[in-house]
Amino acid sequence: MNERAVYDRIRVLGPVSRPQLAAATGLSKPTISLALADLERAGLVLSVGHRTGNAGRAAALYEIRPEAGWVIGLDVGREWIRAALVDLSGQIAVRKDVPARAGAANALIDRLGRIVDDLAASAGGEITDIVLATPGVHDVDGRRLRLAPNLPGWDRPGVIGRLAERLPAPFAIENDIALAALGEQGYGLGAGLRHFVYVSIGTGIGMGIIVDGDLYRGARGAAGEIAFLPMGETDPLANAPGTRRHGMLESVASGPGVVATAQRLGMSGRITAKRVFDEARDGDEVAVHAVAHEADHVAHALAGVVALLDPELIVLGGGIGGHGADVLLGAVRERLETMTPLGPPRIEVSPLGDDAVVLGALATGLATARARVFDRAVAGDRSA
Repeated sequence: MNERAVYDRIRVLGPVSRPQLAAATGLSKPTISLALADLERAGLVLSVGHRTGNAGRAAALYEIRPEAGWVIGLDVGREWIRAALVDLSGQIAVRKDVPARAGAANALIDRLGRIVDDLAASAGGEITDIVLATPGVHDVDGRRLRLAPNLPGWDRPGVIGRLAERLPAPFAIENDIALAALGEQGYGLGAGLRHFVYVSIGTGIGMGIIVDGDLYRGARGAAGEIAFLPMGETDPLANAPGTRRHGMLESVASGPGVVATAQRLGMSGRITAKRVFDEARDGDEVAVHAVAHEADHVAHALAGVVALLDPELIVLGGGIGGHGADVLLGAVRERLETMTPLGPPRIEVSPLGDDAVVLGALATGLATARARVFDRAVAGDRSA
């Protein structure tokens, strides 16, 4: 217990001296010295010089040994796989974005395996933990992924087993937008907040929920699957093919939904969500009306979120929620103001951009890896 307390304080405060550790932990200086000796022998911390500039004897400084463990975070999307490798200090050693180029689950698993192999080679050491951020819900009991229609074959039985065979280290699977909320909590606008939500609007739609400072998953891990919010039977796309699979909100408010709305309103040629928002910026009448429809859909969804969760902050991310926010945000705020009698919470665009999910994956993996490395090293040192 003393060693763990000292190790945790070194990780947070380092480089740090023995007197500082004694003050931070409440442990005696002899206990600190003994714990440091054990941690050094186990290869978990190292001396990094002395503090200078003070009268008297210079105090030795300690920090954790970063290369004692490595974590890989993977954001698995339909178009891109965003990957990063970090050491135990949290310092990113390698960061890369790779086109997914996978039309089937097996091809995607093979591509993930090659990315992990490359990152492991860069680490030059054993990978301690891998966290995969993926759309959908991880059904632990059924050993399969559910509600991931944008990744072909990803929700079929056997995918988890094939991942376990291909990846070289223990891995965890988390919902991508839930991890984006954790990334926002650790590195973005959610820092220090107890109650906020992260809403991603892009190819798909999802929400990560932070309640009392912790990620809220729900009874089956499906909390935040707002793609399935009903949008009203009068919606022209309510009964469109794929609505049940993708969800009513996603069918009308995701990127493909924006494209369908623009087509219905008369836009011609090759239409993408980006084109709709670009032309709305330039004042094109059809594009402006399409964005107004999108703002209305988003505001209705957020009104339900506010009524149920009463968050301090709503963070918008994703291809539409983030990159199209300069066109969308004002209209959403104005529309939401009329739907919430107590007034809406702050609505802001994530400053993390496309990195939110992978940062959340790294934060989750680091917490697990640090505990795993500590337990292994201390157990091995004591048995030696």
